[in-house]
Amino acid sequence: MKAVVEADRPVALVTGGGGDIGRAIALRLAQTCQAVAIVDIDERAAAETAHLVETAGCKAMAVRADVCSPEQTKAFVDAVEVGFGPIGIFANNAGIEGVVAPLHEYPDEIFDRLLQVNVKGVFLGLKYVLARMIPRGCGAIVNTASTSAIRGRAGLSGYVASKHAVLGLTRTAALEVTGTRIRVNAILPGPIESRMIRELNDQASRNHQDFRRAGSAPYGRPENIADVVAFLASDAAAHVNGAAWVVDAGITAG
Repeated sequence: MKAVVEADRPVALVTGGGGDIGRAIALRLAQTCQAVAIVDIDERAAAETAHLVETAGCKAMAVRADVCSPEQTKAFVDAVEVGFGPIGIFANNAGIEGVVAPLHEYPDEIFDRLLQVNVKGVFLGLKYVLARMIPRGCGAIVNTASTSAIRGRAGLSGYVASKHAVLGLTRTAALEVTGTRIRVNAILPGPIESRMIRELNDQASRNHQDFRRAGSAPYGRPENIADVVAFLASDAAAHVNGAAWVVDAGITAG
C-alpha cells in the first residue's frame, strides 16, 4: 500500500468552524487533509479550532469573516487558495438558530437575519468556491442543512424556511455540476448536543414548549455529524451528488 503524501491530501475549508459542529468537522477533516481553514465571525472561536487542528498534526488557518458579505467571502476563499492551495473540500456549515416564537409574532429583523446567514451565506459560499472548483472539475461540498429542511417545526418559522432553502440550493448546485467530478450534498442533522440546541430548548421551555419527542433517541454528538461529512467529502462517496443525508437516529423516520 503506497504511503499517503501531502499532494494526495486535499485542502478543506469549514465555515462556522468555531461552533460545536463546525469544530468537530474541522477536527475530523484534519485526519485526512493536508490543511484545514476555519472561518467564523467569532475570531477567538476560530483561532481555538485552528489550534486544535494544528495540535492534531494538520496545518490550519483561522479567518474572521461574515459569510453574509460577498467581499469577505471572496476574500477568504482567495486567501485559503493562496495560503494552502486549491480547495478540495468545502464544509458550508455556518448558521444561526434565531428565536422560538409563533409565526404571527416572529420578529421581522430576526427572520431577515436568518435568511442572510443561513441562506445568503450558503449561497455565497457555493458561488465563490464553485467558481474555483469548476475550472478544475473536481471537489466536494457539503452544506449543513437540518432535519428542519424536510419537516415543519412550530415556533421555528425562520429557521425552518432557511433550512428548506439550503436544501434547494444544494440540489440546484448539484444539477449544475453533474458530469464533473464535483459533488454537492447536504447533511441534515437532527438534535445535536450543542450550544444551539441548548439555546432553543431554553427558549422553548420559557414558552412552555418542548422540542423533545417522547420516546425519541438521545441527542447526537457533533462527532456523529463530522463523520458523515467526512464520508460525503471522500472518494467513497464519489457517486453521491445532490443527496439530503439525514443524521438523526431515526427521529424523522416515523
